[in-house]
Amino acid sequence: MTSLEFPATGSARSWSASSRSRTRSRTEAKKEVFSEANGEGFDVKILKEIIKLRKQDQDERDEHETLLDVYMRAMDETAPIPAAQAA
Repeated sequence: MTSLEFPATGSARSWSASSRSRTRSRTEAKKEVFSEANGEGFDVKILKEIIKLRKQDQDERDEHETLLDVYMRAMDETAPIPAAQAA
């Protein structure tokens, strides 16, 4: 029997409730850590971005950076010239 097979319906419900409880616990722990980091002066948005990037492998990060660069250059080329610079 694998870990996802259950002998009875009650066991499945118990497992599901336990899983939800663990998920809630992890979510609360994350909130606490980010709240503490914010209190210490860290930018939580940047911390989350770092975590997101660290989850990616190097190829994914390189692809993301390349696309970001391409899009930014395209936007710079199509950006209207401000009136102060045009005069």
